Amino acid sequence: MIDTFTAPGRFWRGNLHCHSDRSDGALSPKEVCRRYAAEGYDFLALTDHFVGRYGYPITDTAQFRTEHFTTLPGAELHSGALENGELWHILAVGLPADFAPSHSPDFKPVAGQETGPDLAARAVAAGAFVAIAHPHWSGLSLADARSLAAAHAVEIYNHGCAIGADRGDGAVLADLLLTEGRRLGLIATDDAHFTEPDHFGGWVMVKAAENTPEALLPALKAGHFYASQGPDFRAIRFDGTAVEVDSSAVVSVIVQGQASATVARHGASMTRTRVSLDARLTASPWLRVTVIDAAGRRAWSNPLWR
Repeated sequence: MIDTFTAPGRFWRGNLHCHSDRSDGALSPKEVCRRYAAEGYDFLALTDHFVGRYGYPITDTAQFRTEHFTTLPGAELHSGALENGELWHILAVGLPADFAPSHSPDFKPVAGQETGPDLAARAVAAGAFVAIAHPHWSGLSLADARSLAAAHAVEIYNHGCAIGADRGDGAVLADLLLTEGRRLGLIATDDAHFTEPDHFGGWVMVKAAENTPEALLPALKAGHFYASQGPDFRAIRFDGTAVEVDSSAVVSVIVQGQASATVARHGASMTRTRVSLDARLTASPWLRVTVIDAAGRRAWSNPLWR
């Protein structure tokens, strides 16, 4: 069974990417936290834009924690140019409050500033969980993604970018990096600004002993989570020739591997599904699982490395 499902603890639902009026969001940090707690989330990372225009905020949300809801400090970091000339967007959760700003006065690259890969490496060294944000929306090239060697994960789904730009997908880039041997997790996020219906559409389910920053952050770094728009994974088992998936009720279970290797099972209200693997999948160095429910909502497992 995949480590995510054998790790101690239980699953906690959280959003790792959203914004408040400390940067370009519409709501105060207090109201953002209130809304996520009211919607049944267990935790939230408020990740305001870490640029000079907003005073390089790492928004303090500790005061909004309750017995049933916690918060992780974080920011969306920006510095250096992508191949298309636009600024890097790097998600960093678990940043210390004294993380040193890069020279990023606004949302355009400037000469002589820290590169995106260097900034990501510095965030990881400071203790953060780092993810490649909205690669489709950013127009991220494969060369760009290869250069960000410090990342823990890729946003396989960004709800705000899906709603506002129809560019919310990160699966193509993630699969290319996995095929090159990059051991990356897959996260779904909101990237909510509360200026359009960009919230409560993508999240992570993190397996940890407690709903505390001290337990959640190591679990994220260890890959003990899955990403979802709605469906739940209960267990994933691999016996060498097949994958067995326990889940909430779904209509499709798809196993993906490197290149074009995939196999799917379709049905009605499936909750325990055994998918036999063909030769391409049994030879793939990694496998991941996607489930789809009757409403078209997806959940994505992290890659299982063989």
